[in-house]
Amino acid sequence: MSLTPSQQLFNELYADTTNEVFSKASKIKLLICDIDGVFSDGRIYLGNDGEELKAFHTKDGFGIKSIINSGVQVAVITGRNSKIVENRMKSLTVQHIYQGQEDKVIAFNQLKESLSITNDEIAYIGDDSPDLPVMELVGFAVATNDAHPLVKRTAHYTTTMLGGFGAVRELTDLIMLSQNKQLSHSGTSS
Repeated sequence: MSLTPSQQLFNELYADTTNEVFSKASKIKLLICDIDGVFSDGRIYLGNDGEELKAFHTKDGFGIKSIINSGVQVAVITGRNSKIVENRMKSLTVQHIYQGQEDKVIAFNQLKESLSITNDEIAYIGDDSPDLPVMELVGFAVATNDAHPLVKRTAHYTTTMLGGFGAVRELTDLIMLSQNKQLSHSGTSS
């Protein structure tokens, strides 16, 4: 089967994809991301006074801003609570921030209902066991390259990039290209 120019470009930038992966990505109206191990490398830095630090990659931030500007909604669902996460996501204009979610399916169902979308129109990127219940429901489940093997086995696609090092950007590029949207070349800092 021949590839579209957008699929050829994605394959040149990242990795060969199947037509099925591109088809699933083309339907996405909402991208849901885990935080630790997806937006960050999964490590949590604790200072002497108990302060928590996380590192976020600007490539992922630029990808999130680009996909939001292209009309796809973005949400985060994470098991931990962190002011850092809230600040970072708000700076990226993410409107749907769910923290402290032991059962991520509850937040998933709230999002799906409030946005009036179907499972097939939702992508989820995760890296570990707490992500599996939502990954099993969505139309397009994605694992980071360094995800737990069970997560990779459940995923429709595994990124070439590591969590915290461009995995989110790879996914936003995949969704945008599958929907024949231009990858952004400019914009404000991320």
